[in-house]
Amino acid sequence: PTECFLSQPEEKQESTVKAKRRKKKKISDILEKSPPKPGVPADLQNLLSQHFGENRSVIEIEELKLSDSCFLPANDLTHSFSSYLKEICPKWAKLRKNHKEKKSVVMLVICSSALRSLELIKSMTAFKGDCRVLKLFAKHIKIKEQMSMLEKGVFHIGVGTPGRVKALVEQDGLCLNSTKYMILDWNWRDQKLRRMMDIPEIKKETIDLLEMSIIKLCREGTVKLGLF
Repeated sequence: PTECFLSQPEEKQESTVKAKRRKKKKISDILEKSPPKPGVPADLQNLLSQHFGENRSVIEIEELKLSDSCFLPANDLTHSFSSYLKEICPKWAKLRKNHKEKKSVVMLVICSSALRSLELIKSMTAFKGDCRVLKLFAKHIKIKEQMSMLEKGVFHIGVGTPGRVKALVEQDGLCLNSTKYMILDWNWRDQKLRRMMDIPEIKKETIDLLEMSIIKLCREGTVKLGLF
């Protein structure tokens, strides 16, 4: 009887642990229930405030805030990538023609992975015309190769991940002074239904890149931010 008495609570403990494990929700379960909602400037502002809220003073957080004039029209989820770019940048042909600087791009597109970068490059065909596009991600491409290409040639659009773009800026391989547009691939979801800002590493690297130089350039009026 004693053995039976001891074995009963053990079984209950195991079953309660299993129940607790089952109850734990995955991010994909939560996202699956939330309907697609286009990103707006306030979403990025809130993200920056939450990220820096605990570690920065009120004055420092104020310096990270961007006015609505810093943003391009947001994607309402009806656009293809090409049609969105045509809408936000109607004078692209002129900008492309006038761009002569090396180690820089006119438009920077930031997304969550190398695979997604390639998808976006393919889908912007109708917009880009005969401009030169550079892949700015780490997969199968060494950073020295990208720095060499930027130094030797003139590129109009850079598409890649925030980590590699940040590394290129830090190592003086990419200069952002000629950049006019920065597009964040904000609304797209991967197989696990995560957007780029739902992935902790991508989120941190994107915020680091914004803080490093983009926010300052936006406040000065030289760069416009777009949420696709």
